Amino acid sequence: MEKPSNLLLKVSRRLFTNLDEQEKFIEALMNPHPFSPSILWCQEKPEISPLAVETPTSWQPQFIDRLSLGEKPGKHPLHEKGYFYCLDFSSVFAATTLLALPQSVRLVFDMCAAPGGKSIFAWKALQPDLLISNEVIGKRLGMLISNLKRCQISPNAVVNRDSSIFAQIFSDSSNLVIVDAPCTGQSLLAKGEKAPGCFHPTAINKSANRQKRIIANSAKIVSPQGYLAYMTCTYSPEENEQVCEWFLERFPHFKAIEISNLAKYQSDLTTMPCYRMFPQDRLGAGAFTVLFKNTSEDEYEPKEVDINTISSLYIYQNMKESS
Repeated sequence: MEKPSNLLLKVSRRLFTNLDEQEKFIEALMNPHPFSPSILWCQEKPEISPLAVETPTSWQPQFIDRLSLGEKPGKHPLHEKGYFYCLDFSSVFAATTLLALPQSVRLVFDMCAAPGGKSIFAWKALQPDLLISNEVIGKRLGMLISNLKRCQISPNAVVNRDSSIFAQIFSDSSNLVIVDAPCTGQSLLAKGEKAPGCFHPTAINKSANRQKRIIANSAKIVSPQGYLAYMTCTYSPEENEQVCEWFLERFPHFKAIEISNLAKYQSDLTTMPCYRMFPQDRLGAGAFTVLFKNTSEDEYEPKEVDINTISSLYIYQNMKESS
């Protein structure tokens, strides 16, 4: 059996004081086992599922099904027809914080949207008046647009700009900004995939600095009393708790919101309410998630986003209301 690297051992010791948990974590990454697939029902969920379903967790949204091992939802005819979207259960965990928002949401802005799972989750959970899905990496736009189109997500617009642009033109406008931040992707190892150099300090610091820039720009888009959801699929504290602590120091009018349904997943690395899923829990490869609220008491209404003015930014749009 291959021995764990010193960098992996170091991360495991930082994450867990318990030796048994350290060993389970390392085992989950060194000898990955398959996780149950999950699906998000974009259209009305049938009373009898066409796929074998596992018993739901206590925090799992009603519109999500976690499937039995061996199910291939992506090959089912209903998938091609846009009835559901396939996603990792760790993504479900990360996005569950959005259920804490009030149901009346005007504008949702997904800053790092490809391949589209968090955008589709927000659309299904909150039914916003408008969903804007941004993806700065051009080669990822195709899959994002394809998924949103197949699942008939509307009203929706896809844009392709750096976060700094939106901080200027969309300031104080969005009830919710989602930052599913680009990261070192350490949880890929728990799925048996490659993530070269993901535990190296240089890669981690480079990623953390990029995350700080994105979350800072994203904060400027959030309206007073609006929300910012930050999440990653990596384990390093530098990319998770430390980014959040840095953020709150510089944006003190934001505060992290407790998510009671996820209390047992509270991070042991901070007193801030933020939540982690680890691969040894056998639900998903891993995720970090936190929901911030802009506590500013400014009385003015959130700035309106003029659809006509910004339409030149759109790569793709579907403004027909879904039925």
